[in-house]
Amino acid sequence: MSILQAIRIALFYVLLGTSALLWCSLSFFVAPFLPFRIRYRFINVYWCRFALVLVRLFLGIKVKVTGAEHIPERPCVIISNHQSTWETFFLSAYFQPLSQVLKRELLYVPFFGWAMAMLRPIAIDRDNPKLALKQVASKGDKLLKENTWVLIFPEGTRVPFGQIGKFSRSGAALAVNANLPVLPIAHNAGKYWPKEGWGKRSGTIEVVIGAPMWAEGNGPRAIAELNDRAAVWNEQTQRDMGSLPAQPASSETSSVA
Repeated sequence: MSILQAIRIALFYVLLGTSALLWCSLSFFVAPFLPFRIRYRFINVYWCRFALVLVRLFLGIKVKVTGAEHIPERPCVIISNHQSTWETFFLSAYFQPLSQVLKRELLYVPFFGWAMAMLRPIAIDRDNPKLALKQVASKGDKLLKENTWVLIFPEGTRVPFGQIGKFSRSGAALAVNANLPVLPIAHNAGKYWPKEGWGKRSGTIEVVIGAPMWAEGNGPRAIAELNDRAAVWNEQTQRDMGSLPAQPASSETSSVA
């Protein structure tokens, strides 16, 4: 990493952190008086777009979106692979209003957590997996009925670029129970914004939005089949963009929950 690049990255994080503190502090006093959709745009969309501008200007990271025509009119469950912090910024601004799963403890962080709490997140207790699943199911279903997008990272945590994690069935189950499709998304953000460390690489992140996937029936089998289909699509799409070795997705077992 060159000295100039290190300076750019340092300036990026300083501006990102400062803007987050200032914006969350302002939102804490302004947002409670706004209707939810306007509040979401005020707190999340405007700041996330600002963050993406910083990413482009200081880090040289751009984005190319393919498949936007597949986005349905009615919000549904978004299932995406997870490699970095970048996709949380991007997807939160691209789909609105959007709710995602986060650790309950984050809501206790002064100003930042208080602002996040006003966005109707699905706050879970990660120390209690069974309770967490119930929280995702109940809160997620309520949000979908209120026409709010629900973002699920089925891998559960960030996975290094070039790898793919096992897909949990929570997103597929949420969609089946709500009688809605899942909207599959694949990207290669980890190539430019790695999971570990502060280093970043300039380039263009590819985001591919697939056609909505509906379950074939109801019940556990339908949920498992839908989840497997979404996992295979994500894996093959990552192969097509060069994020994974070019071999048949069916030969991998990691994508099957």
